[in-house]
Amino acid sequence: MSRYRLYPTPAQENLLLGHCAHARYVWNLAVEQRSWWQPGRPAPGFVEQCRQLSEARAAYPWLATGSVIVQQQALRDLHAAHDSWSASLRAWRMRYATTPPDERPAAPSPPSWRKRGRNEGFRIVAVDPGDVRRLNGRWGVVLVPKLGWVRFRWSRRVPAARSYRVIRDRAGRWHVAFAAVPSALPAPGNGEVVGVDRGIVVSVALSTGELFKAPELRPAERRRLRLLQRRLARQRKGSRRRERTRLAVALLKAREANRRRDWTEQVSTDLARRFDLIYVENLHLRTMTRSAKGTLQRPGRGVRQKAGLNRGILAAGWGRLVDRLEDKAPGRVQRVAAAYTSQTCNACGQIARASRESQSSFRCIACGNQAHADVNAAKNIAAAGQVVAARGGQGSPRPVNREPPTLGAVA
Repeated sequence: MSRYRLYPTPAQENLLLGHCAHARYVWNLAVEQRSWWQPGRPAPGFVEQCRQLSEARAAYPWLATGSVIVQQQALRDLHAAHDSWSASLRAWRMRYATTPPDERPAAPSPPSWRKRGRNEGFRIVAVDPGDVRRLNGRWGVVLVPKLGWVRFRWSRRVPAARSYRVIRDRAGRWHVAFAAVPSALPAPGNGEVVGVDRGIVVSVALSTGELFKAPELRPAERRRLRLLQRRLARQRKGSRRRERTRLAVALLKAREANRRRDWTEQVSTDLARRFDLIYVENLHLRTMTRSAKGTLQRPGRGVRQKAGLNRGILAAGWGRLVDRLEDKAPGRVQRVAAAYTSQTCNACGQIARASRESQSSFRCIACGNQAHADVNAAKNIAAAGQVVAARGGQGSPRPVNREPPTLGAVA
């Protein structure tokens, strides 16, 4: 989506919050209704729930004061979320049956209740071209039902879209996102291939030797965030001072997320424009970032260390980088097996854990080859990606009886 910062007036903000409340209420009511239906009996469909919504709007005037488009689209979002959950559940069941017990992923969760202040927003459909206007070089307005024209920052050209979504983040900022699929970036046609290794200290390492680090908060900002979090833990829940502190914490975290998102866009665009084929590790991030708490009978080991590792993985933006690469370079991003890529020497193919002396140092115990550990892993990913496994899967990260794919088929 193409997202823009929205600047409503105080009166408009109250009406926007009302739209969010109506969308949240309809969503939660539909979730509760689905919980009463058994697997053998199908739950009401979208058309039936829209009919029930019309009856509820006629019976309750406070619900009729809101926009019917907002409330119907909340139902449609719920049905889309259920369809996505059903597909992921089927895929999880197939993988669960063929995965060892220690490596089985967690089951996907169904759509749950929405909470006030989290994931606030609503969607508007059937948008006409005249519903979005440009006032000058910096400002534009968008027409919101039951609200009128709301200003937004015209930071770039607005795409032609048939729907848009109004979002309110935890920091209290409003955004409008127009649903339009951007065109993919064309392949350069130079035949260049790159392997991408994702890490924590070095967020992205390329087989070309380039290293990238995801941006973080500056030291002064980290100190302020730590102090605000301590203050937040001491303040009384529900007080106005605690709400102001919570907003200050949310603004700092939103600033960090914006920097990481901007960095991800720049790196993914650069890779899509420079290389014909991009190979990444096939990592299951949901399983990798699972908590290590365990149970009372079997408590987890290294819980604090695992929590820090999970924060590092999420802060590096591993998942979003690959998602944006697949959006910008469809068909040119391929996932390869991640096994032993960090322990294999790219020069001689020797696999040994002792070869990786530290986080950044790799020295092969067989041939003495020295390289940056992440760059060596990226070269192994590129080498494993340029081969096609014989029957039966990815195979070894080293080339064994395989041939490189043709670039013309994926360019």
